Amino acid sequence: MHTETTPLPTRRADLLARLAQPHAYDLAVIGGGATGLGVALDAAARGFSVVLVESHDFAKGTSSRATKLVHGGVRYLAQGNIALVREALHERTTLLNNAPHLAQPLPFVMPSYKFWETPFYGVGLKMYDALAGKAGLGATEFLGRSEALRHLPTALPDGLKGGVKYWDGQFDDARLALALARTAAAHGALLVNYCPARALLHAEGRVAGLVCEDAETGQRYEVRAKCVVNATGVWVDGLRAQDGEATGHPAKPMVAPSQGVHIVVDREFLPSDHALMVPKTADGRVLFAVPWLGKLILGTTDSPRQDLAREPLALREEVAFILGESARYLRRAPQATDVRSIWVGLRPLVKPQDEDGGNTKSISREHTVAVSRSGLVTVTGGKWTTYRAMAEDVLQKCFDERILPSRPAGVTNQLPVVGAPRGGVQHRLSDAQGLHSYGTEADAVQSLPGASTVLADGLTEAMVRFAARHEYARTVEDVLARRARVLFLDARLAATLAPAVAAILRDELGQDPQLEPFLTLAQQYAAVPA
Repeated sequence: MHTETTPLPTRRADLLARLAQPHAYDLAVIGGGATGLGVALDAAARGFSVVLVESHDFAKGTSSRATKLVHGGVRYLAQGNIALVREALHERTTLLNNAPHLAQPLPFVMPSYKFWETPFYGVGLKMYDALAGKAGLGATEFLGRSEALRHLPTALPDGLKGGVKYWDGQFDDARLALALARTAAAHGALLVNYCPARALLHAEGRVAGLVCEDAETGQRYEVRAKCVVNATGVWVDGLRAQDGEATGHPAKPMVAPSQGVHIVVDREFLPSDHALMVPKTADGRVLFAVPWLGKLILGTTDSPRQDLAREPLALREEVAFILGESARYLRRAPQATDVRSIWVGLRPLVKPQDEDGGNTKSISREHTVAVSRSGLVTVTGGKWTTYRAMAEDVLQKCFDERILPSRPAGVTNQLPVVGAPRGGVQHRLSDAQGLHSYGTEADAVQSLPGASTVLADGLTEAMVRFAARHEYARTVEDVLARRARVLFLDARLAATLAPAVAAILRDELGQDPQLEPFLTLAQQYAAVPA
């Protein structure tokens, strides 16, 4: 395994040269989001030969658009799904331990505006603590009015009775995805972004690999593998349909997409290191106000979506809902003019399946692993917090179906990701961006040219060069959306930084860094639907 102190280079020419070599992999993963990366890392850590291809950038889709919470799922407790909550609480602790520079505990406060709310929600959260056991992050506390206002200084004081404080976690989703990719690579896996799978290969009615295409040159590559995992999130049905056509067994759609909208505003609207959580809004949804990287995230919504746009637009009613609900809990509610960025993610909600489409097994209400007649393994649903458990479920399914030879599980349970410092870190993710997210690689970043050239708070020229050399970055969007999170925090600022970032990338990579498309995208993130 590559050492922490010498970051693995990610020169695209070298990656494509490896891809071109005739080699039969144990496992080929299609999709570079949380789920696919988790599968690739687990398989590589168990000693399997692994290749992963991603059509765009790692975490470009849903996996960079989460609410940034590592949580057990308080709402599932209310539904009585104890097993799901217990699993998620275990995985929460595992994630916090394995990536302490990218995920940390975060205190939440549920404000009570009715007398019954504090005892009602408090009892449930005490059960949350009990389920967590030794994996708990802090004890639930019943708060009086003054304590609630101390933690949430800008909460609406009129009618406030008190509140309940409990603990969950938060993280940097896109940077964690990148860390998973780089950790898998350190264990020997080959990962290539901007390399969409164009077709599945079949031999004697069984999936035998895939054909992928370098999106930058159009060059195609044939990849042979014993097992192919379809981990493309809300887009899994496209590959399943292709597989069904090739084998004569049409596949029924698995996914019903749901859209989640997040709005980012300045921290002045809630200047606290505590998040605000409303378990039941006027229409029964959950509302969060979460401090993150120096800003405040408001969200989220849950709206059915028919199309599968790569950059979905927020609906006017969704933005109105978030701003309107915020006004019920914050002394000074954000207006449309206060919005710094709006981003939308598509969640892959799994439709119930019957036995007609192949051997389908629901591992939990959260995610599903299905194996088609040809042996194509599809995984979808779930959430970031349980990505590691999902990966174990996928591999176990491969063993059960005898697609791969069985190997012991649990190898990733205590496997730190690239950059993870021993003993954790003191920096809080509620604070602004900075070198903290690089963990033990901070010195390597600082050793590059431009370490003292500050482009914006928390972003230097050296960070851009590090992204190009060691973090698979190819475009301005890769850097400003996912290596640094500027696009998600302040879209207008991202647009002003884009030309300087483009110049550095052009110097590093010698190719077009896609400046104009990024400027168009930044306009979309900055626009509030009228």
